[in-house]
Amino acid sequence: MSADSQVDNFIHGGNVHAWAREHGGSLTSILDYSANINPLGLADSVREAITQAMDHVIHYPDARAVALKAAISNYYQVDVEQITAGNGAVELLYVLTNTLRPKRVLIPAPAFSEYERAARAAGAEIEYAYLLPENNFAVDVSLITRRFNAVDMVFIGNPNNPTGTLLTNRQLECVLAEARKTGVMVVVDESFMDFIVGDQAYTCRPLLKQYNNLVVLHSLTKFYAIPGLRLGFALCAPELADRLHAAKDPWNVNLLAQAAGVAALADKEYQLRGRELINLEKNLLYASLKTLPGLKPFSPSVNYILIDISGTGRTAGMLRQQLGQHNILIRDCGNYPGLSPYYMRVAVKLPGQNKILLNVLDQVLR
Repeated sequence: MSADSQVDNFIHGGNVHAWAREHGGSLTSILDYSANINPLGLADSVREAITQAMDHVIHYPDARAVALKAAISNYYQVDVEQITAGNGAVELLYVLTNTLRPKRVLIPAPAFSEYERAARAAGAEIEYAYLLPENNFAVDVSLITRRFNAVDMVFIGNPNNPTGTLLTNRQLECVLAEARKTGVMVVVDESFMDFIVGDQAYTCRPLLKQYNNLVVLHSLTKFYAIPGLRLGFALCAPELADRLHAAKDPWNVNLLAQAAGVAALADKEYQLRGRELINLEKNLLYASLKTLPGLKPFSPSVNYILIDISGTGRTAGMLRQQLGQHNILIRDCGNYPGLSPYYMRVAVKLPGQNKILLNVLDQVLR
């Protein structure tokens, strides 16, 4: 694979800056359906916390992130010793793979491209376990565990991006138990877990004390709409957490991000509104997309929907250009291993925004 093609494989959604540069106009004129961010936007409490912390940027941030870790510990009911704070969850992917140096990594595909990129940056080889569209891209636990003799790390998105598939923690405990037998590290990415109403049946957080081969990654940028700040964390056995701390930049989480995280995790009203909104709107958007000609959306679990558009006779790249003429960005999923150029992903946004998307899609497709 050439360097250029590798770069193409790691293109992400949400690059509104590049779109604005190439097509003119401002960021505010773009309706970005390519990034899966809470449509409620920045919480007032978070905005106020950032404003109040502004004068303190003349100081280094707290290298131990004490207040942030206390907030994470309290909210997610995990021990402080298990927490490593990160400049977004993606940073911790790289810290983790560079610390453990896996030789061969298994990735159920399609999946978030940074799993592969981080593993390759640490010198690992990649194996895919391809998920099947005829099975709605469900993760086959038995298929995954049968591959453990040949790998030393596996990444599992839960919910998975871009498919939206979701495993219960009982299913994942089966994975962890089998992985422990062969010394495989299981990395479960729960970056979209906050959008789920009642995550007790899905999150692996309660399994951390029982399985020292488990790492849980979690992003705070999606649910709290702060991707420009970057904030996330990893949860793992204290021994591994110590190694991750030693391997990262000591000031990796900036002062404003730490303040934002503390305020966000304390804002119960925002959390409730966000979950209620997404739980309602994802089902309404999914039902409406099914009525449009040539589209086959896959049932969503959180705030994004994968769509097979092969019935339209267009590629996702073509449809992206057509919608772009209306200042609407979608995620072309053609560069995901395991997907063809006939797949796209859209976020779930506010009712009025979703109506605009549906009207423009209907106009373009008809």
